[in-house]
Amino acid sequence: MIGLLAVVVFLYAFATVKNNVRTTSKPNISFLGKNNLFISHETVSKLLIQNQEGVKNKAKETLDLNRLEIALNSNPMIKSAEVYVAVNGMLSAEVEQKTPIARVSTNASYYIDDAGNYMPLSSNYTARVPLVTGYVEKNNLQRVFKVAQMVERDDFLKHHVVEINQSANGALALRLRKCDFIVNLGGLEFLDKKINNLKAFYKKSLKEKTLNIYSKVNLQFDNQVVCTKT
Repeated sequence: MIGLLAVVVFLYAFATVKNNVRTTSKPNISFLGKNNLFISHETVSKLLIQNQEGVKNKAKETLDLNRLEIALNSNPMIKSAEVYVAVNGMLSAEVEQKTPIARVSTNASYYIDDAGNYMPLSSNYTARVPLVTGYVEKNNLQRVFKVAQMVERDDFLKHHVVEINQSANGALALRLRKCDFIVNLGGLEFLDKKINNLKAFYKKSLKEKTLNIYSKVNLQFDNQVVCTKT
């Protein structure tokens, strides 16, 4: 029993020492979700290296994984990141990117992500999402975000809406694909009802082949669609 205990203690000590001196390998980076990469593997590797003075061949026990995760999560392209080291010393990072649902195109250009936050443009990939024009402030995106979110979640809107405009007084309007008219939404009140009215109007006008005779479609009035002819 004493001999067996000595062997167990020796093996444990040997494994602990070996594990402590084990060095990490080149980071293994994987992206969760969609394949379109707004941020590259190289960029993630650089973030890891810059924030740990080089992680390759670094002693496993000296790595500050929390610090590495904070560094990755601070990147405006990244929604969440998890960094861990396997028993064999393999350093891995699992990264989930932000998902853009609209692109602001005013005096500045950037995306609005699916949480309503700022997301910079990427040199790697350009998302096909509605443009946001007019008067938009980076620190006040909630009004246009609510409309963009509805566009993202509704099949009809996602197929037809190409632009969301916000005026200086906060009034919202839409521009549809292959249509010359502007859809005036006004405020966010009764937005679901306004969109249902738009769908009914579009379906009726498409059937009657009258979509191209209008310059404005106003949805601001309760239970009414007021159209202005060209």
